[in-house]
Formats: sequence, C-alpha cells, structure tokens
Amino acid sequence: MSLIPQIFKNSTFKAGIVIPSLIFIFSVTLVSSFFPVQTASLLETVKQWIFVDLNWVYVWSVTIFVIFLLVLAFSKYGSIRLGDDDEEPEHSFFSWISMLFAAGMGIGLMYFGVAEPMSHYTEKIFSGMDQVQRSRNAQLYTFFHWGIHAWAIYGIVGLSLAYFTFRYKLPLSLRSCIYPILKNKINGPAGDAIDTFALCSTFFGITTTLGFGVVQLNAGLVKVGILNDTGFWYQAGIIFIIMLISVLSAISGVNKGVKYLSQLNIIAAVTLMIFILILGPTVFLLGSFSEGIGSYISQFFTLTFNTHAYDEASQPWFFNWTILYWAWWISWSPYVGLFIARISRGRTIREFIGTVLIIPTFFNLLWMTVFGNSATWIDRARGGVLSGIAGDTDKLLFAFLDQFPFSTVTSFLAIFIIFIFFITSADSGIFVMDNIASNNSKNSPKWQLIFWGVLLGLLSLVLLNAGGLQALQTMTLITALPFSLIICLFCYSLVVGLRIDYNYYRKGYSPAASNWSGEFWKERLNHILSYKNKDAVNSFITQTVQPALDDLAKEFKAKQIVAMVNVLDRPFAIELTIRHKVIEDFKYGVKTHSKAISEFLVDEINVPGIKKNTTFIPITYFGDNRPGYNIEYFSQREIIADVLKQYERFIELSSDVKNEMFLDNTLKDLT
Repeated sequence: MSLIPQIFKNSTFKAGIVIPSLIFIFSVTLVSSFFPVQTASLLETVKQWIFVDLNWVYVWSVTIFVIFLLVLAFSKYGSIRLGDDDEEPEHSFFSWISMLFAAGMGIGLMYFGVAEPMSHYTEKIFSGMDQVQRSRNAQLYTFFHWGIHAWAIYGIVGLSLAYFTFRYKLPLSLRSCIYPILKNKINGPAGDAIDTFALCSTFFGITTTLGFGVVQLNAGLVKVGILNDTGFWYQAGIIFIIMLISVLSAISGVNKGVKYLSQLNIIAAVTLMIFILILGPTVFLLGSFSEGIGSYISQFFTLTFNTHAYDEASQPWFFNWTILYWAWWISWSPYVGLFIARISRGRTIREFIGTVLIIPTFFNLLWMTVFGNSATWIDRARGGVLSGIAGDTDKLLFAFLDQFPFSTVTSFLAIFIIFIFFITSADSGIFVMDNIASNNSKNSPKWQLIFWGVLLGLLSLVLLNAGGLQALQTMTLITALPFSLIICLFCYSLVVGLRIDYNYYRKGYSPAASNWSGEFWKERLNHILSYKNKDAVNSFITQTVQPALDDLAKEFKAKQIVAMVNVLDRPFAIELTIRHKVIEDFKYGVKTHSKAISEFLVDEINVPGIKKNTTFIPITYFGDNRPGYNIEYFSQREIIADVLKQYERFIELSSDVKNEMFLDNTLKDLT
C-alpha cells in the first residue's frame, strides 16, 4: 500500500465535519483574497446593520450569561464535579490558570493594555471632560470590556463542554452541549453543522489574530533593531517560526508543550507588569486600581444594560467598542471554551465558575490599570507624548515602554511575551481544531496536527498579502450573532442536565424496598423484573391493599375510632379515612399510577420482561396532599405498618400547639 492511502486510512477526521469546513474555509479565503475591498465593504455593511439594529441581542445575551453563571455557582448544583464524584483535578491550580490566560486573553492584553485606555482617553465624544475624568472613564470602560462579561461568555461554553464531556461521557464537542435537546440526533447532520461552525469560527479567529498580531510583533522587532523593515516577507518569516514551534508544541500534547509555555509566559508577563508598577507611578497606580474596582462594581449593572439609546452621539463609539467586544468574545468562545473544558476535568462547577470569572478578571483589571493608567498618567505629565500616536496601536506599546528605564530590555521582554502568547494561542488552537474535526478521537495521528498548523500559516500569509484579513475578521464578528443564541441553548441544556444529574445521584432506595431483608429474596427479584399492566396493579390493590385497610378499620372501630374504607374510580384507588370535626381528616390511600419507562431500558436485551414504554405502579396519597410513593413490593403486613407510621405522624403533628392554625378545619373551604 502506498504512503498517502496509508496515511488517510489512519485518519480520525470525521468527513461530515472536515469536508464542509474545508470547502467553506477555502471559499472564504479565495473570495477575501481576490476581492478584498468588495468583500470587506459588503461584510462591513452587514456588520453595521447587526451592530446598530440588533445590538440589544448582544447586550441581553451577555447579561444572561453573567447572571446564569452567578446563580449557578451559588446553587445546589455548584458542588457537582466535572467528572466522577471522586475525581481529582487533572492539572495543578497554577498550571490551570496559566493555560486559562494563555488561551483566553493573552495576546489581547499585550495588544490593548496601552492601546484601549489611550483610545478611550483621546476619544472625541469624551473631549468635554477634563483630563482626570477622561482617565477615569478610560479605566472604567476598559475594565468593563475585559472584566466578568468576557469571561462569562467563555465560561458558559467551557462549562457546558466540560460538564457533558466529563459527566455524561459525551465527546468533547459543541454538539454535546445540546444533548438534552437533540438526544441521539447530535450524531446526525445537526451535530455536524454545529461542529462545522465551531471549526470554521476557531480557524478564522486564530487566522485573523495571527495575521494582525504579527504586524505588532514585526513593529517591535524593528524597534529593537532585530529586523530592518515591516514588509511582507519579514512577516512571513515570523509566521513560519511561530507555526513551526506551535506545531511542535501541539504534537507534544497539552500536558507538556502548552502547559510549560503557558507557565513560562505568565511568569514573564507578571515580571513585566511588576517592572512597570515599581518604576511607574506606583502609589497612583495602586490607588487608582482600588478606585477603579469600586467604580466598576458600583456601575456594574448600569454598564451591563446600557445601550446608549438616549445618547445618540456616543452610539457609534458604543457599537465599535462594547458591541464589537461582545461579538469578538462570542466568536472566540468555541475555541477558548473547548480548550478551557479540556483542562478543567476534576473541578467542581462552583470552583470552575469562581476561578474563570474572578481570577482572570482580577488579573486583567490589574494589568489594564498598570499599563493603561501609567500611559494616561505619563501622557498628562509629559505633554501628550502618547496621545499623538494613540491611533498607531502596533507601535504604541513600544513607545510607552520608551518612557521607562531599560526600554530596550523591556521591549525585548514584551516581544518575547507576545511571541509566546502567539505560540500558545496557535498550538492550543491546533489541538482544539483537530479535536473538533475528529469528534474528540483519543488517538489522532500526529500528521493531523501538522495539517492544521500548516493550513493556518499558509492562509494567514495569503490573506495578509492580499489584504483580506479585514473581511475575514468582519465575517467572524457577524457569526457571533447566531452563536449567541446557540449559547443560550447551552444554558437551557445545562439546567436540564444538572437537574437530572442531581436527582439521579441523590435518589435513595424506593420506600417499597426500605424494609427488605434477605427473606423472600426470589419473590422480590421477580417483582423487580416484572413490569405490570393496569389490571395487575388493580389486582394488587384489591387483593393486598384492601384487606390490609379493612383489618385496620376493624381495629380502629374496636378502639372507638370510626374509620371507613372507600373504593374509587378514575383512577382506581382504595383509601382509609378517619374523619374529624376540628382538625384535618386522616387519609391513607393507594391508587393506580402510570409511569413512563425509558426507551433505552425497553430496548435493552439484558433486562427481560419489558415490552412497552409504560408501566403501572400502586402509589400512596394522603389527606394533606404530600407526595406519595410506590408500595408495589409491600406485603399486607408491611402496608399495615406503613399506615400506622403515617397515622402516628399525623397524631404527633396534630398534638403540637404550633400546628393548630395549619390543621384547623373549621374555616377551610372543603368544597
């Protein structure tokens, strides 16, 4: 057998995902490359229509995600573990949060740490404010865009994936997140369509980030004198090196390459931040961080729900910043969510939500304060040295570092951090894309990882050279609208799955089996394996329950207590009633109740005796409308004992003075 057929024979690619994804990826790339201006113009028109007329969809969706996660974290479901109940976390806490940063926000922190606060600071619509107020305003909106809302989007997708993968043992795939809705249909065309969307979204997100980010990296290398120019071939060389290292890291696996690079990068990033904090306006930064946190918390709900409907002048800014950010985070959520899920096995839901929402947010806010507030402080103190180049985001970070001692060293360190962030984003992206394309296959061949890495690098170069990256980025933002609605379905599916999970693991023995001993075990086994029709249950009630209640009624009568046994229809039932004038009547009844059986159990060969998906059971009911229970395995003596237990409870409650108002029967409408 020749080499190429042998290679493809060992492939774990799922044709229903990979083929439509590649067709779409190549089609979009060709159109964006050959008609970059026309494509960008058309997509920009669509994007503006969505941002202007449907911005409320983004606002409400993201708000729902935040509220949903906060409620879930403090609910009874928070203790459920993402895996088996006794499972330990797969990664150490430091490794876990390091990989969270690297995949979720890493390169963005370097790119926008100075650029976004300076952009808000110099924004024309805020020009009526004084410099101090503009600085506060810049910090507040930067906090808003990089705070809890962004991580709530990632958190919903990551939690849904981790929960259904590690708890329900489904594939680590977006289709698994709607399992409660589609059931087995997730393995059909609908599931393939969702995973195709996720694969294309991940590919385009990484491609645009790689294409645009390499421009900043190129500018930094020119700044420190390593490169002479910012031309295409220099950028092509940078992309080649990044993708080569990324592929090698991805091949080594998450537990090696990705983890160690993430840890290295977090250490380097924290080192740079501490350097700026110490040599910058330290007291001002610490004070403004405290104020910024307070302002962010106090205005959290105002910022969350604000659509600037009453302030039309600020709406273009709102569309181009807040709505664009929400769309960008949503469009990136399949990729980041898949990676977060992959590394979060063994965490509880409460631990997952608390860590994903709080720790990265806290670090982001601290980072943006140190870099952003230092930038606005320096600009005020040194006569607008940075505001003049606020629009040149590729060079702004390095111009900012020039304002500090050892600028060459810090520029080299910044370049190193950007470079590693690129690698960690790309290698985790390669891993995620192969995971989607193979439907979470456990033993994918290494050449598949190489394939995605090569494809990422080549198409990034093609689009960078042809000027098609802007069109691709715009299209990625447009896809965020439908995906925001899909994430809402994830929330619904999580609730359904968690309710079933919680009740399943906390369900005790049936009351009908609570008094069993080893005696009559063969008869008990026959009862368990026999699924009864209505006539059989009616016969049990007539032949077992009625004689037991008749015996009790006779004994009550001997004790001067009037007890009546009545037979009812629709549903068939027999009840023992002891009437009272002042307090509630005591009632113990047994009725025939239908119960649906899972189709899985009906189809199971190794469970004999089940032919229909409906069975009938004898279930109790009481005068105070408490939920009843199944007594199908009770003998006549056990039924008598059960009635006496309920009667003793009734007498005990009736004798308690505190229950007088609840049990008083004289004023109740009993019609």
